[in-house]
Amino acid sequence: MTLASPARCINCMHDWHLANEILKTVLEYANKNGFKSVSMVRIELGSLVEHGEEISSENLIHNFKLLSEKTIAKDAKLEIKKVTCLPAGRKENNWKLLDIEGQ
Repeated sequence: MTLASPARCINCMHDWHLANEILKTVLEYANKNGFKSVSMVRIELGSLVEHGEEISSENLIHNFKLLSEKTIAKDAKLEIKKVTCLPAGRKENNWKLLDIEGQ
């Protein structure tokens, strides 16, 4: 069994926290708009470096999937558009919700 380095584990926690924040935003939006299911979530993600490593899109997608398992977003695909700089109105942690699709 290979253990991740301490810095890698810290970054996993930041990926998890960010995925959780995105999911909360998605569920709030879906609830306000009467969605029964969410099929697609599109975000912009700026460069977000924590403890010397950039947050990974792959980890973010994986964590979003794990966190959304028992929600109306369980089948949602998270699509991430990497950007170098987000315009005004960006989220505090350098991401922006672009679109949510669902029913």
